[in-house]
Amino acid sequence: MDKHSHIPWEEDCYIDLQSTSHKTGPQREKEVGWLQKHQLGLECLQRGSVLEALVSHVKKAGLLSDSEAGLVQKVGSLPDRWHTLVELLSVKDPQGSKVQLFFMTSYPMEFQLISQYETVLQQQRNALLQRFRDEPELPPEKSPKVQNSQTPDPAPLPSLLLIEGVSDLQQREHDFTQLSVTRGAGPLHGRRLGLDKLLLALTRTSPTPRLCLTVGVAGSGKSRLVSRFVRLWSLGQIHQEISLVLPVACWELGCCERLSADRLMRMLLPQGAECAGVTTAYKTLLVIDGLEELRSPLDFAEAPPTSDPKREVPVADLITNIVRGNLLPGAMLWLLCRPGVGARIPAGLVDRVTEVPPLTHGQIRCYVNTHPLSHTRAEQIIWDHLTSQKPLLVLCSVPAVCGLISDTLLRVLEAGLEDRLLPHSLTEVYAHYCWPLPQEAEWSRSSARKQLGALGKLAFYSLLRWRHTHTESEARAYGLELPPPPGSLGCRVLRREVGVCGGGSGGSNVCVWRFTHLSLQEFLAAVYYYSAARRGMFDLFSESSVSWPRIGFPSHYRAALQRADQSHAAAQKGDQSPGSGTNLQLFLRFLTGLLSPATAELVGGAVGAARDEHANHRVAAATALQAAVGGLGGGTVSMRCVSLVACLAEMRQSELVRSVEEELIGGSLKGKLGASACAVLAYLLQVSPICADDTNLSGCLGHGALKRLLPQLLYCSRLRLENNEFKDDAMELLGSLLSAKDCHMQSLSLADNLVSSKGAKPLSRALLVNRTLTTLDLRGNTIGPKGAKSLAEALKRNQALMSLNLQSNHIKDEGARALAELLQTNRKLSSLNLQKNDIGADGVKRIAESLKKNQTLQELNMSGNQLGDVGAAALAQALIVNHTLSSLRLQSSSVSDRGVAALTKALCSNHGLITLILRENSVGVEGAKAIATALQKNHTLQELDLTANLLHDDGVTAIGKAVKVNRALTSLHLQWNFVKVNAAQALAQSLLSNTHLQLLDLQENTLGDEGVISLATALKTNSSLCVLYLQGVSMGKAGAVALAEALMVNTTLHTLDLRGNSVGMVGAKALSSALKTNRSLRRLNLQENALGMDGAIFIATALKGNHQLTYINLQGNGIGESGAKVVSEHIRAEAPDCVVDI
Repeated sequence: MDKHSHIPWEEDCYIDLQSTSHKTGPQREKEVGWLQKHQLGLECLQRGSVLEALVSHVKKAGLLSDSEAGLVQKVGSLPDRWHTLVELLSVKDPQGSKVQLFFMTSYPMEFQLISQYETVLQQQRNALLQRFRDEPELPPEKSPKVQNSQTPDPAPLPSLLLIEGVSDLQQREHDFTQLSVTRGAGPLHGRRLGLDKLLLALTRTSPTPRLCLTVGVAGSGKSRLVSRFVRLWSLGQIHQEISLVLPVACWELGCCERLSADRLMRMLLPQGAECAGVTTAYKTLLVIDGLEELRSPLDFAEAPPTSDPKREVPVADLITNIVRGNLLPGAMLWLLCRPGVGARIPAGLVDRVTEVPPLTHGQIRCYVNTHPLSHTRAEQIIWDHLTSQKPLLVLCSVPAVCGLISDTLLRVLEAGLEDRLLPHSLTEVYAHYCWPLPQEAEWSRSSARKQLGALGKLAFYSLLRWRHTHTESEARAYGLELPPPPGSLGCRVLRREVGVCGGGSGGSNVCVWRFTHLSLQEFLAAVYYYSAARRGMFDLFSESSVSWPRIGFPSHYRAALQRADQSHAAAQKGDQSPGSGTNLQLFLRFLTGLLSPATAELVGGAVGAARDEHANHRVAAATALQAAVGGLGGGTVSMRCVSLVACLAEMRQSELVRSVEEELIGGSLKGKLGASACAVLAYLLQVSPICADDTNLSGCLGHGALKRLLPQLLYCSRLRLENNEFKDDAMELLGSLLSAKDCHMQSLSLADNLVSSKGAKPLSRALLVNRTLTTLDLRGNTIGPKGAKSLAEALKRNQALMSLNLQSNHIKDEGARALAELLQTNRKLSSLNLQKNDIGADGVKRIAESLKKNQTLQELNMSGNQLGDVGAAALAQALIVNHTLSSLRLQSSSVSDRGVAALTKALCSNHGLITLILRENSVGVEGAKAIATALQKNHTLQELDLTANLLHDDGVTAIGKAVKVNRALTSLHLQWNFVKVNAAQALAQSLLSNTHLQLLDLQENTLGDEGVISLATALKTNSSLCVLYLQGVSMGKAGAVALAEALMVNTTLHTLDLRGNSVGMVGAKALSSALKTNRSLRRLNLQENALGMDGAIFIATALKGNHQLTYINLQGNGIGESGAKVVSEHIRAEAPDCVVDI
């Protein structure tokens, strides 16, 4: 039975309400008492004091015993306590007359609310369902599963990204600057949060949030989320703990100069509902969408406080007091706005911050595919174009902009324009969107020209006043015809919205017009400004006719440049004065983009500019921009500087950009990074494909350039600053970078610089607070033991870094001990490279002891240290209990047979180690035999490197026999081990039955033809070996012929290295025959094999029928320069996909 069918009476005793109801009879069922009729209204009442008063009253009236009253008080939540009380009273007082009388006399306001509750609730749900109709959902990355047809709302539940707060970038920069910097990827640490959990506590101990803030750039879909949320709540699918949802868009309040909380509630609640106390009596959610659309900005510093719900105040002050809790203190709030406005709300008032997630590439492609495509291959052409124009693809992460871009590209394709004429910038996209195509009727072009003027003027002056919505009277004042005629430009760029603020006595319908997207408004504003600037004699930024004279477009362009700088400076200072929030960076970019040759051809007629005049304007603007970029000085590169470079690129004046990009690719920027070059480089960090995944600034930055670029490096996810001769003062700069709240950096390489222990300290301090960096590479510096200690102390608290490379830093045993102490507590570090650090046996012992406790480290590189057998034995003891470590590198570590014996004993029981590197040690025959014994028992080791040891024939023979039964090893390196024929034959015998080994390295061993012939025989049968290295194994033509015969039947070998042998012309001829048949080989190295011209021609001719080979090396074969040219040209002609070294 559920809680509605029984009530708890005693600990193990229940009264069954279902069985009780059967005894009441049919007449009793028809008579529904006040208590049962208003049960839902009572159970949702949010006032605990009323509950306690009612319990006390019914106890005195004899309707409730002491035990029953205690039972009510024991129940956890307030709704459950109300439910228990109602269930108990429904038995003692079925009609509820005494409870009704109690409320009528003691709590008349609550009585009225309870009596109206279900009626008001149903009216509100019906009204919201009527107002918020279904909208098409954003396409998922994958097609949703087929759902039950009876489900009323089958669309997938939207989600938000839970974030810590609004970043500095979001607070200060234009929406499109934010997108450009982050490449449309959204917040770095965002965690998915479904709409069904938006207003719930996330843990058992955390409280339910009172105020949730959702931010998103213009067009990201905030209003769509509100509509979806309201529909789901109205249908009873989410957040049923909320009694009332009251949504309002800020533009709907634009008709009200002053407003009271009481009047606002009357506008939002159904007609006849009692407004007083509803938000404290019942759980109410007030949804306020679009805070940026208030006629005056929110000002929490200056807004006068008020707690009088009937007092009329300015709308912005009303919302400020509601947010502060002075008004409607019992209501939950969900505020939605752009990030810059959201940042104005004091963080202490906000309980939860979420962000609207951007569209992924998969969603963008699905979005494009949802359009009706009449052009063949249109979807593929559009997608290819977007991927080639990365800035457009980044902007497509905003749903509204994605729709505009994809609509325009499709329209251009359907008009028959070639793929190469598709717009490359947002200015060109909007020019195509707003201006009729050349083949369209002349009347349409004439009409569009007239509408462009009116729409542009409205857009420009509304932008300066920071107005996003316009009443019909405001729009008509600028000469607009409303509603716009069907098929006109106005129909494409304007959208009519009607607000219905409930049906209460204070409510009224509000009708406004808005541009389809804010960026489209900025584009039209730029079109108007360009058109007016050609003939204007006064400052266009002033609507009055009184201003300083400005004659000619160059003067007006400089004015726009100056105004854009002022608006950006105001945004950096957080200026909230009226009009200061108008960031004109995108407006300036559009204005400049209108001067590009591609856009000029399209809209030149619309603004009345001839081609020569347009060209003169382009030269004037380019001169002004280049002067601005060149005069930046030696300060840091701000987003304003980057915007200036973006304007040059928008105008197709990209010579400076192109030259810096070429030098960046060629690694020749060192010494050339002046102020203007740094600004261009900062721009490339945002838009260039070469900086998209891995930003490589190695060998090109000095201290001054690093200081200038520091604010822009903040948003690089993978940054390489190797070999820049950075000293400790540069680490102070990078430490401040890593400590910044907006830091996006996940990987940082500072290899081969001049960092000492002093420079390690600021990096360590940064790691105490940084939560993004996962990889830090400091190899080739001199941080020493003190630097290692600093890093170790920081990493005890850091919970992000997973890979640390300290190779060649002279940390010695003292530094190793500090890192060993770290490994005992750190639960994040998975890779640690301590190669070549003068660490002795004592340091290794400490690390080994820590490995017995550590359960996260997976890769450890101790190569190039003086471990000796003592250190190897200590690591072996750790491997007996540690099964997390998967890679252990001990190259050049003075390990002999004794140390190997200890390691192999551990391998017999260890089931975690996958890679063991023991190259360049002193492992002899006995050590090899111990390894062979371990390989017969171990079932996890996959890579074993014994290069440059002293294994000899006997040792390798033993290993070969072990490989015969081993089923785990995939890679075996035995180079430089004095291996001869017998060992080769043993390995060959193993290959006949082994089906797991994929790589075998036998370079620089004296196998001779006999040993190679044995291996070749095995290759005819073996089906697993993919890579075989036989460089310098004393092989002659007989061995080559045997390998060629094997290649005719082998189907798995893809890499064969035969460098430094004596294949000769005979061997080359045999191999050429094999290549005509073989279809698996991809790489073949025949360098220095005395092939001669004839042998090379044999190989080249064979490639005519072999199109699988992708690389071949024929260097050092006595072909001569002219012969090499002939052979290489022949190979390229016959096998164009094959890379040739000759």
